[in-house]
Amino acid sequence: MGVRKRQSAELHKEAKKNQAFAKLLDVPSSPRKMRLVVDMIRGKEVFRALGILKFSNKEAAARLEKLLRSAIANWEAKNDRKAESGELYVSTVFVGPAPMLKRLRPAPQGRGYRIRKRANHVTLYVDTIENNAKPVKE
Repeated sequence: MGVRKRQSAELHKEAKKNQAFAKLLDVPSSPRKMRLVVDMIRGKEVFRALGILKFSNKEAAARLEKLLRSAIANWEAKNDRKAESGELYVSTVFVGPAPMLKRLRPAPQGRGYRIRKRANHVTLYVDTIENNAKPVKE
């Protein structure tokens, strides 16, 4: 490995030190429904985001709350200390489609209508507030 590449790798590694992530795979709900909930917490401080998810009446909110707690625990394990209030925020969160289950529903005159049972993958990153951008204030 060349000197410049090694230096670049070290800078990249240092930038990711204060960042932790968690993934939720194959959630059996459509990505569109999950994005409605994800948009509520993007850029928020983590404990504020947990409060939003706890009192949301969407089914996806419970799954996302568990994922956020996992990301916080990953950050705490990576940095060997507890997260304090106001220290972490949800820096990046995105929802992508998972493989679809395709089923057939009986239709008139011997035909079949296709049913697409959608699923999604969610990836959530938490980061320290001092690192990079500031969280959304509301």
